[in-house]
Amino acid sequence: MQINRRRFISFVSAACLTGVASPVAAFRWQGVALGARAQIVLDHPEAEAITRGAKAEIDRLEGIFSLYRANSEIMRLNRDGWLDTPSFEMLECLVLARRVYGATGGRFDPTVQPLWRVLAEAGARGSAPDRHAIDVARSLIGFDRVKIDTGRITLGTGQALTLNGIAQGFIADKVADLMRARGVEDVLIDTGEIVALGNGPERAGWPVTIFGEDRARLWQGRALASSATLGTVMDADGRQGHILSPDGMATLPAQVTVSAPSAGLADALSTALCLVPDAQTATKLLSLVKEVRLERFIQTST
Repeated sequence: MQINRRRFISFVSAACLTGVASPVAAFRWQGVALGARAQIVLDHPEAEAITRGAKAEIDRLEGIFSLYRANSEIMRLNRDGWLDTPSFEMLECLVLARRVYGATGGRFDPTVQPLWRVLAEAGARGSAPDRHAIDVARSLIGFDRVKIDTGRITLGTGQALTLNGIAQGFIADKVADLMRARGVEDVLIDTGEIVALGNGPERAGWPVTIFGEDRARLWQGRALASSATLGTVMDADGRQGHILSPDGMATLPAQVTVSAPSAGLADALSTALCLVPDAQTATKLLSLVKEVRLERFIQTST
């Protein structure tokens, strides 16, 4: 079963290049990456060929991280409980996830997948989730039980992973690496999270509007990610969001935007910060991570 994942990247509208008319030479690709709308905008004489390579890279990475491809690496890991000779990208992403897990006091925990599954399946049936199933799923949460080694990744008994809170940003970073390797200096990459390199059309940077702000800010050489607890809901009442706390289901509706040197880091941190009570706590947690900023924190009570 697949639930449409509506990330609140719509709060970050780089797609419109606000207030800027793109020159004829600018090339724009629009598509999908891990279920989110994606785009690449660049002005380069080989833009179309370079973008074809980027699309192929996105497809390759989805073969690692997608929970909706039966033979992806993460699906095989979840099915078998272990994965031999994992790809470098899987290892790199898990190491980053573990870093954020530690920095956020365990708030970012990819092993919430069994709990997510219980809630999502109940939502699809239109019924309340079974309390015993919830308790069992909660007992399986704990990223510290996952063993990560270059030769094998091993899950704890009954565990399963989701990297949906980090993989879109991670893919944006890999596309940015590809662009740099091809000599592209000015490009905006949006895979649900954003990497802005160099300059946009006629501007020193790329104009990006964050939800709640009236004017675009210019971004250059930086990544930006937004998350929201109710970006996807899993119940008919619209109260159960897709971002789950490891120690419980209920979280306050929040929208968080984080900027960082990499989109994977910003993605994971923005996800975790949806689970903190206020902007002061979020800022304190981010102080543990170099070169990261809290750009927007919106918190409302239920």
